[in-house]
Amino acid sequence: MAVVPRGRFVWHELMTADPTAVGFYEQVIGWTVMSWDKDPSYRMFAWKGVPMAGVMPVSDEARRAGMRPHWISYVTTPDVDATVAQAVSLGAKTHLQPMDVPSVGRVAVLSDPQGATIGVFQPETPGTESDDIGLGDFSWHECIADDWKAAWDFYRALFGWEFDSQMDMGAMGTYWMFRRPGGSRAMGGMYNRPPEIPRAHWLPYVHVASADRIAALAPRHGGSVMHGPMEVPGGDRIAMLMDAQGAPIAVHATKPKVAAKPKPKPKAKQQAVAKQPAKQAPARKAKPAKPARRPVKKAAPRKRR
Repeated sequence: MAVVPRGRFVWHELMTADPTAVGFYEQVIGWTVMSWDKDPSYRMFAWKGVPMAGVMPVSDEARRAGMRPHWISYVTTPDVDATVAQAVSLGAKTHLQPMDVPSVGRVAVLSDPQGATIGVFQPETPGTESDDIGLGDFSWHECIADDWKAAWDFYRALFGWEFDSQMDMGAMGTYWMFRRPGGSRAMGGMYNRPPEIPRAHWLPYVHVASADRIAALAPRHGGSVMHGPMEVPGGDRIAMLMDAQGAPIAVHATKPKVAAKPKPKPKAKQQAVAKQPAKQAPARKAKPAKPARRPVKKAAPRKRR
C-alpha cells in the first residue's frame, strides 16, 4: 500500500438504525444517495455526483448493546495496525479490528480513552494535499471531551496533529484548535463538554452555503436544532443539529467575501482634459520698431544770375 500522510479526515459514515434516515440529509443538506459500484449494498451520500460519506446500518446486536445512531469520522494513517496498537496502549478500545476493504484500503474503528468513537484509515492511494473544502464536504471536526487536554495528548501522539490556535470561551473554558501535520489551516477543535451533553464524542461539520437555512429546514424533516444558528469569531456561522434518528451533526457556512469597492473613475471629459497638457497663451510677436524718419533735405535755391 502507498504511504499516506497522517492525520487527515478523509471519510465519514453515518451509523443508523433506520436506512430511511438518509431522507433527512437529502432534504436538509442537499446530498443525493448513490450506491457504491464495488458493492451496491453500500450506499453513499454524494454532492454533485462526488461521494462524501457512507451509510452503515447498525446491527440488532449493537442496538441491544446500547449503540445509538452516530457519525464516525475516519483519519488517515500510514499503518492502521501500528496505529491501533498504539491507541490501545494509550487506553483506547477497539470496536472494529483492522480489516481490508478491497480497492479502498485498510480500516479500523476505536473509541478513545474518554469514549469518543474515531476511525482510522490507510487508503490504497494517497489523496489530495489541499486543505481547501468545497460545499457538501466536511469542513470541521470537533471533539467534545471530558478532559480536552488529555484528549489532545492522545490524538497528538496518534496522528501527529499540531496546535493551531486557542480561544477563551469564558465559563466554558478553552477552545483548542489543531491542524494536520504540515497543514495550512485549522481543521478542528476540542473543548470540555458541558453538563447537558451526556458523553464525549466527535461532531463533524458539513460545509453549507447557509447555516441559517439548514437550521430552519431541520425541524421540518424530523430533526432538531441543538444550538444556533450563531456567528463564531471570524464571521462564519454554524448550527448544531440532531438528525431524524438522533445522530448529532453540525453545519458550517463561511463568511461571505466582500468585494473591494472599485475606485470611482473620472468622467470621460475630465479624464481627457486631465491627460492633455495645459495650454499656454501664444506669445505675442513684438512689432518691429518703426524706422526713424530721415529729415527731407530741401533743394538749395538757385542763385539768379
